[in-house]
Order: sequence, then C-alpha cells, then structure tokens
Amino acid sequence: MYDDKKLEALRAKYGNASASDVFDPEFKKVVLLVFKSREQRKLPYADVATLLGAPYHPEFATEPKFGGLDVALLGVPMDLGVTNRAGARLGPRAVRGVERIGPYNHALKVVPFASCRAADIGDVPMRSRFSLSSCIEDIADFYAKVRAANVLPLSVGGDHSITFPILKALGRDRPVGLVHIDAHCDTGGEYDGSKFNHGGPFRLAVLEGVLDPERTIQIGIRGPAEFIWEFSYDSGMTVLHIEDVMRMGIDAVIKKALDVVGDGPTYISFDVDGLDPAYAPGTGTPEAGGLTPRECQQILRGLAGVDVIGGDVVEVAPQYDPTTNTAMVGAQILFEILSLIVLGKKFKRKE
Repeated sequence: MYDDKKLEALRAKYGNASASDVFDPEFKKVVLLVFKSREQRKLPYADVATLLGAPYHPEFATEPKFGGLDVALLGVPMDLGVTNRAGARLGPRAVRGVERIGPYNHALKVVPFASCRAADIGDVPMRSRFSLSSCIEDIADFYAKVRAANVLPLSVGGDHSITFPILKALGRDRPVGLVHIDAHCDTGGEYDGSKFNHGGPFRLAVLEGVLDPERTIQIGIRGPAEFIWEFSYDSGMTVLHIEDVMRMGIDAVIKKALDVVGDGPTYISFDVDGLDPAYAPGTGTPEAGGLTPRECQQILRGLAGVDVIGGDVVEVAPQYDPTTNTAMVGAQILFEILSLIVLGKKFKRKE
C-alpha cells in the first residue's frame, strides 16, 4: 500500500533531479550519449542530418582504416536497377532526415552507440549516374575496402541491386548467410538485357559463391511474381510466404530463421516493400498484404546473438509517401539491425 513514507522517499530521490539524473547503469549510458550538459539535449532537428543521428565523418571514407570504426553507416543512392517506379536514389537522404531514432533499444536492452564506435561516413562514391554496371563495380570496390578494414557496414539504398556488390565484398573469403525480409525473393535472372537489377541480386550472389543459399531465409514473400523465383527453391533457400508467416506465428518464424542461419556470419537485408503498403507506401514495387512494422521488429529482435556482419535497408522511395512514414520505419529497422550487430556473439569492439 502506498504511504507517506514511500512518497517522501520518492521526493528525496527525484524531487530536485533533472532529466539527466538517472540511476540505472544501462540508462546512464543513454544519458551520456544524449545530454550535452546536465539539463540540455542536442536539438534533434539541428545541424547536419545523419543516419540514426550518428556522428558525421565523411573523411573516414578515404582513410585505409576508416577512422578505426567498428560500424560504418553509409548511403548508396543508386536506383538504376528498378523495374517499376524509380526514386530509391533519394532513400538515404530521406532516412537521414528522420529524427529521434534510438539511442536506446528497450526490447533488447542495448545502447548500440555506447557499445561500438560508429559514424555516418556519407555516400558510396560512384563514377557515373547513368551506368548501372559501373555503379555495381564501384559499390563492390568500396565495400571491399570496408571489409579489409574490418569494419561492419550498415547501409541505406538505393534499390535492391546494391546488395549483390555488397555481398560480393563481404562474402569474398567465405559465403555468408542471409536473413532477407521482402515481398519478393529477388532471385530472378537477366531482365531487359541486364543481369544487374533489383529482382536478381541474390541469384547473382549465390552464383558468385559469396552467399550460402542453404543458410538463407526469405520472409514475407507474396505478389504475382512467384514464377520468377524458381532459383530460390532450386538452390536450397528457405522461403516463407506471408501466408506461412501468418500460419506459423512470429515465434516459429524466428526459430526457423535461427535454425537456417546457425552460428555463421550472417547479413540482414530489409526491403521496405516487405511491409504492407499501408505502413510503407514510399517504395517502387508495393505489394498488398504485407508485414507490419511491429512484426518485423519482433522477427529481427528474435535474432539477437546471431553473428550479424552487416545489413541494409533498401527501396525507400520517399516521393511516393507524403507522410514520411516509410523513411521513419526504414530508420527504425536500421536501428534494429545496428542493435543486432553489437549483440552478435562474435562482435568485438575495437580498442
């Protein structure tokens, strides 16, 4: 029963406390990141917008060791591989404009920016805004440097064709596993004369020997293009259609994902069209009947402990969404993946 003694104890502890006076050790980590002084936080709408509000260090992109970062957040503003509506080249800018994501992940009880050295290092440099093939080469070359520096990349696209050159760099020494949330399997072949397109990055990655199809799970698949995804089944990928997700339930989906990827290095690729267009209309190929943001968060949070070596959020095309919800959800998913990176059993923060 509440009494005067308890009230007095609360008054003694909190009566003259400021917002930065917290007592839980984990919460204290958040305070040290958020408050510039005892009562003042950085204005979320001030200064240069960055991915997840991370420090902005574009100069690190030209350094051999990338400034000693553990995690590099970067944009890949290229959408030459789309088959429907263009515009994902503006995705990184839109996600950077989202305020107030993190710094505390209450479900996973982690403050990712307190557990790693991370920075927004700008956008991947590309020679041509017109040549898809040269952009693919430039992305692969840049991520090879990231990989050589032992830095884990967390990227915002761009269309889904960017994931192939990223995997080509990260899986160079050994094929990686994949958790892929999407409406589409993206394992199609050459399309309109180009093998590089957002409908085929994972076929290319398997054939390149950088993605292990038997350690790949694709979640939320639906829509009219099922006849294109034969490669997923033939190669041994695990495909969970949206109907499977609804029938199994989220806990069973998580268990299946954990069984598939095991304890090996794993990449997470999140296409915002995996979400129902009610939640993410700002994308090039929306498909009705998709996942909710909460379901996606549950699935990702269930992967805590997996050896996540990088991830991406792709296909944010902000001009189709006047509400900015698509970019906001994309930023939140980016934060979830960052949380998973630092919670990976093999993650070690650099000295």
